[in-house]
Amino acid sequence: MRYSEEKVVSAFKLYLDLARDGVVGSDWSTLYKADDDVRDLLDLFAKEVSCVNIPVGSELFLIPETRLSPFHVSNDYLKRTYFSSRAVNADIYLLYFATLILFGFFYDSYQSTETTRDFIRLEDWVREVHDKIEALKEHDEETLKKEEQEFSYNWTLIIEKWDAMDDLRESAKRQTGNTISRMSFIDGVKRFLIDQQLVKEIGNMEVTLTEKAKTIIQKYFMDLEYNKGIFEFIYETEQGDVDADN
Repeated sequence: MRYSEEKVVSAFKLYLDLARDGVVGSDWSTLYKADDDVRDLLDLFAKEVSCVNIPVGSELFLIPETRLSPFHVSNDYLKRTYFSSRAVNADIYLLYFATLILFGFFYDSYQSTETTRDFIRLEDWVREVHDKIEALKEHDEETLKKEEQEFSYNWTLIIEKWDAMDDLRESAKRQTGNTISRMSFIDGVKRFLIDQQLVKEIGNMEVTLTEKAKTIIQKYFMDLEYNKGIFEFIYETEQGDVDADN
């Protein structure tokens, strides 16, 4: 398809703003929704950098779709910014696991499309992660290794990392500091998700999902093509469906 010079320039300017900030406001978002040529061009630009454009309300976001995207947050950056200098890959695995558990908390199931809760307290988030970790332990080592290959999630490292942290008895006030505790770890995950505009604080140690997060969850996390059954595996343990002979 041939595009006019005006449409190409408009789409490129829009892409530059998205590449710089990750989000643009209502003027650009309206243009993206209303102009087929600009939208087609911008989607092509995004695809070339392994991203997708997602309109949410009056805003338009540029979202990395794979780890190969230059806009994907690197593991080294995550370690340096949100965890201690001793952070390792296990911290990253646990960060993504805690994020999945947080997203799942707001829905009846991982197949639902509408949230059923308004917020979660950080201590409840810690408890949810702990419960899912305990459920993972119901699998034998051979099953965990098999599922690690299928899902590219190192379940064993996730369990070991969580168990190595201080337990749940620490006070919430102490846990948000630099101590290596479960609450301080979750506090680091929270700061990452706030920076990514996926959750927001509402006071009293509580967070809620943003509209950006809800859109991404509905578009990708609830889609088997993307989650590849990982949620079914996590919830299978919770439902007590684990075959003890596996």
